[in-house]
Amino acid sequence: MIVDRSLYDGQLLLKAGALQDAIFNSANFSSIATDAQGVIQIFNVGAERMLGYKAADVMDKITPADISDPRELIVRANALSLELGTPITPGFEALVFKASRGIEDIYELTYIRQDGSRFPAMVSVTALRDDKETIIGYLLIGTDNTARKRAEEALQKAGALQNAIFNSANFSSIATDAQGVIQIFNVGAERMLGYKASDVMNKITPADISDPLEVIARAHTLSIELGTAITPGFEALVFKASRGIEDIYELTYIRQDGSRFPAMVSVTALRDDSEQIIGYLLIGTDNTVRKQVEAEQAVLDQRLRDQQFYTRSLIESNIDALMATDPRGIITDVNQQMESLTGCTRDELIGAPFKNYFTDPDRAQAGISRVLREGKLTNYELTALSREGSETVVSFNASTFHDRDRKLQGVFAAARDVTDRKQFEHRLQENNIELESAKAAAEIANLAKSEFLSNMSHELRTPLNAVLGFAQLMASDVPPPSSAQKTSIDQILQAGWYLLRLINEILDLAMIESGKVSLSKETMSLTEVLLDCNAMMAPQAEQRGIAVNFPSFEHPFFVHADRTRVKQVIVNLMSNAIKYNRPGGAVTVNCGFEADGRIRVSVIDTGVGLQADKLAHLFQPFNRLGQEASTEEGTGIGLVVTKKLIELMGGSIGVDSAVGVGSEFWFELLAAEAPGLETELPGAMAARCDDQVAWSDLDHRRTLLYVEDNPANLALVGQLIARRDDLQLMTAVTGHLGILMAKKHLPDLILMDINLPGMSGYGALKMLRDDPATSHIPVIALSANAMPRDIEKGIEAGFFNYLTKPIMVREFMDALDVALQHFAEVNGVADVKAVTSE
Repeated sequence: MIVDRSLYDGQLLLKAGALQDAIFNSANFSSIATDAQGVIQIFNVGAERMLGYKAADVMDKITPADISDPRELIVRANALSLELGTPITPGFEALVFKASRGIEDIYELTYIRQDGSRFPAMVSVTALRDDKETIIGYLLIGTDNTARKRAEEALQKAGALQNAIFNSANFSSIATDAQGVIQIFNVGAERMLGYKASDVMNKITPADISDPLEVIARAHTLSIELGTAITPGFEALVFKASRGIEDIYELTYIRQDGSRFPAMVSVTALRDDSEQIIGYLLIGTDNTVRKQVEAEQAVLDQRLRDQQFYTRSLIESNIDALMATDPRGIITDVNQQMESLTGCTRDELIGAPFKNYFTDPDRAQAGISRVLREGKLTNYELTALSREGSETVVSFNASTFHDRDRKLQGVFAAARDVTDRKQFEHRLQENNIELESAKAAAEIANLAKSEFLSNMSHELRTPLNAVLGFAQLMASDVPPPSSAQKTSIDQILQAGWYLLRLINEILDLAMIESGKVSLSKETMSLTEVLLDCNAMMAPQAEQRGIAVNFPSFEHPFFVHADRTRVKQVIVNLMSNAIKYNRPGGAVTVNCGFEADGRIRVSVIDTGVGLQADKLAHLFQPFNRLGQEASTEEGTGIGLVVTKKLIELMGGSIGVDSAVGVGSEFWFELLAAEAPGLETELPGAMAARCDDQVAWSDLDHRRTLLYVEDNPANLALVGQLIARRDDLQLMTAVTGHLGILMAKKHLPDLILMDINLPGMSGYGALKMLRDDPATSHIPVIALSANAMPRDIEKGIEAGFFNYLTKPIMVREFMDALDVALQHFAEVNGVADVKAVTSE
């Protein structure tokens, strides 16, 4: 059926007379006719000669896109999509899109012969239509550009630079060497630019007399258009010419006196006998003169034309292109700007359909119909197409107009050139893309940083877990350690907890800087937090002989902030005030309302104070302001974290200090109303609290399975469980072994490490959850991965709880109790006994 249809289409094309025998029998042109879908139906002698295929090789098999350079098709599709404001698919559609819209289309592209060689071709595309104006196919007539380029080279050999051009005062003719250094600077260039030839020859390039911003923009545009990085500078001015592409463009030249003028520049590469580029020729014309001539012509036209119903002078002086049509959309009058826009004279435009001068005739006609229907139209964008093929994006405002008897005469429209605005929007879009790309790169970098910090946290916490865990065991051992042993154990614990605090401070700072810190801001009692901090810091102050003075809190204070972070801030400020105080000194904490609706908390010490030059560096990371050699421990980042936390909560922080007197650190947070308080514990919660009691009275031991590959951690947990009469411990050193033991023994609770050999804790958890025999067993994660996102990930994965190393004994024991209680509630006490007795 496909072959029959193709034969029918080919016969229909011939019957329509669209393909003349003279063209198709010519060996000088490649004439390729396709059906409406682009499949080749006719492939003439010229096409066979140019491309090396036989007609039988391609007819009813491929489209012209299959013998064209695929990269050029992509570039053309992208360019047309931007130009026409509609997505165009790379392929045959890109070759015939304009022709399918009734737009004359001639372009250059590279054809690929059957043997893989390439040659430049100039292709003209025409849509073939039947009697009903339906497109039945396309005709692509191509000529081999190789001969034309060779002819140009022959002209160059005969004398590429004619004296007549270089002696003309109407053109700036600038010739450079291959590196762009000016070698020839003609009279016209001297007149236009104000330089003497001796000022520039062998000294500068044409890029040095061009607007630098336009050169940068051109380099950027060409880089996108041609798919290669082009350096702003002389390379951007001659890149197309260096590739043998005809190049004419407009840019701004800068005269010696600093004044500027628009110039139209044509660039040609100069080559020697061996086809090597030996330089470039840039011929420029001053567009100012052309624009002045156009303006003078507009004035002349204005004087010669008859005065009509509206004021002719107003129309001609308008900066917009103006036109009028009758109700059918036929042009009845235009101004000079409309002539410039279309490249046609007023006489040529009058009497022609308005839609003919736009890339999308149907949209243009729809605009006229809408004005007639609604009475007016604003900001209606169209792309004007001039006779020379240049396109200009314009924004139309239009309305109907009537004669003196209020009879409809037609449509009056004004079009403003918005090409510059579109180009600006395009550049802005490109900048946004670059910003998005930079943002994505920054996010990737932050993620990598977070991964590193998480790994670092894990590696540090794993050995620290063993140190602090066994030290806690020794401290609480029976019989208790001797006095000397207790002193040594206390030193181990003190150093261990201090090391853990340092790790937490570094991670806090990193999390804040990467934007990963999570805050839970709500109305909270600042009074309660201050009292908690007073109780926490009292032993440290007493040990150092520092008196701590707190306010009486006659009125409660409430702020909108994160309770945990506020406590962290106050503890840090008080700890510093105690550490860096003088012997027998005092710390005073004040709290009160400020005039702007904020509450200020201040911590005042009687220390040595700080000099003004040191205050400026107080909140810099790792800067201890000369205390590095002191006996006081610290990293120099506590205040940095404090400042960033306060600012994240919408507050402010500051310090006042006097040498020999002391320092006052203060922070302010937004005050809040006291929240409503519940006076009764909900019944369900109370019942749950009552249920917590019975487990210690059970007369059997429940089973805990601990899956861990670190011997020190296994030993630590073993000794902790040995202290409980209600639990017996089983261990497994891999995830696979842990799953087998869980299926065989059905423990009451599973404690799971995350980083296990062979299978991670997450993989083991999934297999336990997927098996009905073990899905009911609560699994607690115990890991050195202690970042907040690690904990969130673990809870989301289905762990009953997520504990971090180093183990805190009380927290660890409480977590086991809660999980075992949950097991009982879900499965029933009787079921638990049955399981453990097997």
